[in-house]
Amino acid sequence: MTGSAGTVHAGAVRVGRHGVLVLGAPGSGKSSLILALIEDPRQDAVLVADDRVVLAAGTGLLARAPETIAGLIEVRGVGVVRRPYLAEARIDLAVELRPIGDCPRLPAAADLEVVLAGVTLPRLILPSGCHDASLRVRVALGEWLPSAAAPA
Repeated sequence: MTGSAGTVHAGAVRVGRHGVLVLGAPGSGKSSLILALIEDPRQDAVLVADDRVVLAAGTGLLARAPETIAGLIEVRGVGVVRRPYLAEARIDLAVELRPIGDCPRLPAAADLEVVLAGVTLPRLILPSGCHDASLRVRVALGEWLPSAAAPA
């Protein structure tokens, strides 16, 4: 990684060829969304980090887990479990989990982008605890980053 942008309270996963950064308040469902993606029967998603993500700006936004929690993900009601993980992934989509009242049903142009560490990314805003969040992430990847459907 190049210039560090710091550690954030978030999660990260690679789905197909694209990295997804999941942001939200504690208890908003970040780990649940990542778990749904990595446990999907398509087996096209891999954990990058859960709970804390080290971000760095380089030729895009790069994410990795702090060494002490690499490969670990919290499964509420089960505990902390180990899963295969990537040491680093380029982030192509930011997902923000918010209270439902703060989520635009039909987002304006300003809602569709976010700047993180000086890098502009497409942004998907979803309700916290959304039961179909992983499907919505896959739809956004397919619509906004069509090569997401291509094999890794």
